Amino acid sequence: MKASVLFLQNGKEHVMVVKVLSVTSKKIIGARTFSLQSYKTFSARDTFGHGTHAASIISGREVIDASYYGIAKGIARGGVPSTRIAAYKACHDINCFDIDVLSAFDHAIADGVDIISVSIARPKLVELTFDPIAIGAFHAMEKGILTVNAAGNDGPLLSSITNYAPWTLTVAASDTDRRIVGKLRLGNHEEHVGNAINPFSSRVKPVPLVYGKELPSNCSEIKKRKCLPECLETSFINQKVIMCDEHRYLGEITASGAFGFIVPISLQKNYSKIMSFPSIALPTKSLDSVKAYKKNAKVPEVHILKSETIKNPGAPYVASDSARGPSIFMPDIIKPDVIAPGVEILAAFSPTVPQYGYEWNKSPMKFSILSGTSIACPHVVAAAAFVKSFHPEWSPSAIKSALMTTASELNASLYPEGEFAYGSGQIDPLKATNPGLVYETSTEEYLRVWCNISRSRGSVTPANASCPHTLTPKEINYPSMAVQLDMKKTFTVSFPRTVTNVGHTNSTYVAVIEGNHSNLSINVEPNTLRFTTLNQKMKFVVTIRGKRMNPSSIKRLALLWTDGVHRVRSPIVLHTMGTSNGEKAINPSMFHMIFVILMIMILMC
Repeated sequence: MKASVLFLQNGKEHVMVVKVLSVTSKKIIGARTFSLQSYKTFSARDTFGHGTHAASIISGREVIDASYYGIAKGIARGGVPSTRIAAYKACHDINCFDIDVLSAFDHAIADGVDIISVSIARPKLVELTFDPIAIGAFHAMEKGILTVNAAGNDGPLLSSITNYAPWTLTVAASDTDRRIVGKLRLGNHEEHVGNAINPFSSRVKPVPLVYGKELPSNCSEIKKRKCLPECLETSFINQKVIMCDEHRYLGEITASGAFGFIVPISLQKNYSKIMSFPSIALPTKSLDSVKAYKKNAKVPEVHILKSETIKNPGAPYVASDSARGPSIFMPDIIKPDVIAPGVEILAAFSPTVPQYGYEWNKSPMKFSILSGTSIACPHVVAAAAFVKSFHPEWSPSAIKSALMTTASELNASLYPEGEFAYGSGQIDPLKATNPGLVYETSTEEYLRVWCNISRSRGSVTPANASCPHTLTPKEINYPSMAVQLDMKKTFTVSFPRTVTNVGHTNSTYVAVIEGNHSNLSINVEPNTLRFTTLNQKMKFVVTIRGKRMNPSSIKRLALLWTDGVHRVRSPIVLHTMGTSNGEKAINPSMFHMIFVILMIMILMC
């Protein structure tokens, strides 16, 4: 059996086409490039590092004592080490042309891939018929290929999700039970813990501390407090640690002469990351303590200590910047679909890529630590390949359903947006190999949904699409259920579904409704499914009636089918987000940090 994965890689150079004739012992079996522009350098090497990182998450071999300069030391291993990879580069720097992305999809489909993974978030929300990823994924779906993509990194804003096509498996990012933190030691021996990945201790002797507002430049005090690059004077800050009131300009400061920086924790990116100089992000209370120390100390000095790992009880949590649903274009579907580890992940790194300008980094790095939904995405790709290795005959929607209905729900009380933050929950690859029942969605259903959204002016309608009967997303045979309600006094909504028995030959499943369904009337008809053969299909309808819901509110339920062995769980979300008194859907950020775009083809022996 073979399984394969397509991975789009974003980098600074073209990649030449590599013709591979044998895959007997090579993990990387080929690479191809697509570009509208002319680049001077053509190379298949990873010049950004992200491609190597994501690829190793999927298929890396076991490495003992892997670490980032001793941080997060342990055994590193990909999800499915037996896989093979072929890379297709369709983006260069942050430039991704639609024609290149579509060409990459077409070539990967022609090459016979089985799974497509796309770690990309568009800079703005677009309707599906203008989205090259959705279009390419649709063609892949028609050929029996599952597309897995990243939700994006514009959270925690609601409706910030940019990848929402029903025919793709969309992945949010969670943290793990291991966190990486930094420590700041003041001259009075007081210590504070914050977000930082600092490979080395600052130095044996303490470093002088200055506050941004003390900068002698002609900038306004507000700008100096923020440590704007134009306000920094090398003669004043040379080999000192600067405390700033904002973090957003930290990445722009590369040659200021400062030794390091102390900044507030970003609510959007509340995790540790590697910087080009020693730095630490502190919570408000700690930052206030440092300011008080700075004000009262005669000679304020600090140590920025080497980062370390700590236990993260209660994990997984949704990453702060993981994009949220619902989609403003398709509110009747839960997106993202699932969540997977994507915060502070240690994985392989290209030895040709500089480690963010650290002066002490003269030797090639084999590992690095990255975060984002683009890092969560390859975890799900590996899980999908793992499930496919057990069930090579399963359709893409069956694999998707297995991963969704066996996922573990997160603590919903922490997220007012509920499933729009984490989908069906945290993936469980082992359970997904034996889901009991699966929801299979036909190409015809997806086509009818496409037809429903392809009626707007300028939209792209699939070839030979007559659209005799259109469908809305809530009507297709999806493993989760959602509907955006208007503000009528009462409502009645139905979710028709069909499940396929992939568990035991003779089995009886009983329906159970989970969650608070007060003020709701819920009926599952039939509420018992009796199967007598494998691959037998049975239909049911979930009907929910209720009274008027408050504006911008959400009700969360779940349908559970159980035979005493299997638990087939489908979340149900009723919401009124973006429907009250003409109010617009939640404003999404239109400027999204585009993560590295990768496509990888994986062949499993």
